[in-house]
Amino acid sequence: MPTLAADIPVSQAELRLLQTLIYQECGMFFDERRMQFLQERVQQRLKTCQLESFYSYYLLLTSAQGRHELSALLEHLSVIETSFFRIRPQLEIFKKQVLDDLFKRKETARDYTLRVWSAGCSTGQEPYTLAMLICDALAFCGLRGSALPERTIPRALIPAPWNVEILASDINYSALLTAQQGSYTEAQMETVDYPSRLRYFDKAGDRYVVKPELKKFVHFDFHNLKTEFLPLRNDVIFCRNVMIYFDAAEQRRLIDKLNYCLNPEGYLFVGHAESLAGLTQKLRAIHQNGATVYQRVEKAAR
Repeated sequence: MPTLAADIPVSQAELRLLQTLIYQECGMFFDERRMQFLQERVQQRLKTCQLESFYSYYLLLTSAQGRHELSALLEHLSVIETSFFRIRPQLEIFKKQVLDDLFKRKETARDYTLRVWSAGCSTGQEPYTLAMLICDALAFCGLRGSALPERTIPRALIPAPWNVEILASDINYSALLTAQQGSYTEAQMETVDYPSRLRYFDKAGDRYVVKPELKKFVHFDFHNLKTEFLPLRNDVIFCRNVMIYFDAAEQRRLIDKLNYCLNPEGYLFVGHAESLAGLTQKLRAIHQNGATVYQRVEKAAR
């Protein structure tokens, strides 16, 4: 009778072999504190794949036929924790300072494009939150009589001539599928106020579905932050609670990549408990009301 996968021993040497493979593949680093978590997740995958040894599993992961299982393992190792309007102090800076600065600079330059990247978007709540905040901010600009060509209250969520694109990416295919569907339970909608529910969601039975008018501004795609092929020319990047998976060397490489992906004077948001201190001199910290955003030091051409 075959041994149950949950009972298959996985040695420290085997875990370190897997640790190296994962690090090379996506930059995730499992230190001693997280080795138990890694072992538990590997045991679960062994059981799912009905394999009787770690050696067989490692051969599968490193084979051409094992790419699907490697993706499944990485999904299993990424902890999905997200919600609408998460970390409100950061979103207040985004709404009141970052967007205000970007709108003013772009109106002066007569450049009405806004590009935002949500890196590590999980099941979509973050990029949809950003889309709602941008729509609200542009509507407010119209109401207060800004320098927009059309001074009437806009009927469209994004008034002409503005062009807004929000790219949302993740390494977790299952999470991306949920995000693309844009359908959420009452519990997931707890932090969304009633006016936002009316304006941006349709009720479908016991679920809330993102309206097509909002969804069309958000584009979901698979991205591995370890790769060099990342979206460029972003005005704002949200990459929150991603660096916690990386060691110091990989964090530096990631920040250099994100800085390169930003427009001059663009903004970067990282997790509330994450810091760029000692990692780069190319971004300056802006602190406000207990939250922090980083701005690319290089100035845009005037």
